[in-house]
Amino acid sequence: MLNPIPERQWDTRRAEKRRRQALGASIATGKVIPTGDIVAFLEAVTAPGDRVVLEGNNQKQADFLSRALADADPTRLHDLHMIIPSVSRVEHLDLFERGIARKLDFAYAGAQSVRISQFLADGLLEIGAIHTYIELYSRLYVDLTPHIVLTAGYKADRDGNLYTGPSTEDSPALVEAAAFRDGIVIAQVNEIVDDPADLPRVDIPGSWIDYVVQSDKPFFCEPLFTRDPRLIKPVHILMAMMAIRGIYERHDVQSLNHGIGFNTAAIELILPTYGEQLGLKGKICKYWTLNPHPTLIPAIESGWVESVHSFGSELGMEDYVAARPDVFFTGADGSMRSNRALCQLAGQYAVDLFIGSTLQIDGDGHSSTVTRGRLSGFGGAPNMGHNPGGRRHATPAWLDLIESDDPLARGRKLVVQMVETFQAGGKPTFVESMDAVQVAKDSGMPLAPVMI
Repeated sequence: MLNPIPERQWDTRRAEKRRRQALGASIATGKVIPTGDIVAFLEAVTAPGDRVVLEGNNQKQADFLSRALADADPTRLHDLHMIIPSVSRVEHLDLFERGIARKLDFAYAGAQSVRISQFLADGLLEIGAIHTYIELYSRLYVDLTPHIVLTAGYKADRDGNLYTGPSTEDSPALVEAAAFRDGIVIAQVNEIVDDPADLPRVDIPGSWIDYVVQSDKPFFCEPLFTRDPRLIKPVHILMAMMAIRGIYERHDVQSLNHGIGFNTAAIELILPTYGEQLGLKGKICKYWTLNPHPTLIPAIESGWVESVHSFGSELGMEDYVAARPDVFFTGADGSMRSNRALCQLAGQYAVDLFIGSTLQIDGDGHSSTVTRGRLSGFGGAPNMGHNPGGRRHATPAWLDLIESDDPLARGRKLVVQMVETFQAGGKPTFVESMDAVQVAKDSGMPLAPVMI
């Protein structure tokens, strides 16, 4: 006689969430956590070894929550598996230095890239993988489903309805992964309102948000480093002219994404002058996946640009964007709706060209921003900087890249790396072998961190 199969409990995740919420019930009032009790609350609802998503991208930062988590007691919270799209804050790595966190999955590091490399060498952290943004978001719905998500917004009501406004960015992608898998979602906001009518709009419904806390100061938003056109050098203008004449005009590039850099900012800036002299208005650069760069304003005002969908916001551009709803994606309240996940997909599948920069390129055209002593990651460049095999729509630029008479031949996306031969300090951009290869060997990575 066969042994009977024991009855399985199918709601263990939900039961665990309720258990944790009960632990935090004495601290929160409904969904509202008192500002001064945030550390105690995080200690109550988080468990050692949890996968914790901390919203940090190359702009919006859930910095109140990251500071609070870094202040937790390491004897209560330890060995956390942190999932941070962009490791941009000092306290992001303080978590590892204090023993609160152990493992890191991320997409971009920027200012913390040197420290990550040092911590890896010192054994203070282990790297799960260096992802692209879309890849990291996708894994939240497969094998990196979070137990806790820490996000940020401008306003919320007491039911958790969240207004993220122009800085929506990757919040929906992060939050949904926990909200529908019995994780706990905590949102820091600049202001909690009593009347839902005081929210300009609802970007994330309260049913997705478990708790809100009013932060001690507005969340930090990193301005783009290319916001000041005065820092564009003559060599950037020369490179921009080469790109417009040699690539954009030649291939009829109508839809595009620009990586962040002064060389691509120069292209935006000279479209109404140099581009106009070439008679290219209405022929190129009409549809953009791009943050609202100040350097794009002349092209918008002179009628070059038909639409811009943005990954994130840009400080100081809010009023300008609200006044140009024909160009930007905006809500009825006037503020822009950014969405990093959808804009990454648009940049991957829907544009003719990606143009960006890098730190090293080898003889085969492989490029990477990972160098010795600097584990910076990639952000979204590998998404937009490759030719998607699943693309099925044609544009003039895409068709222009067909190289045979085969009736099944396909076009391809233009992928351009725009670099100077030597960087600051005389470091060569073109190398025999990229540092990324040796970094992978030294760190035990299964794959060399190649960007494009």
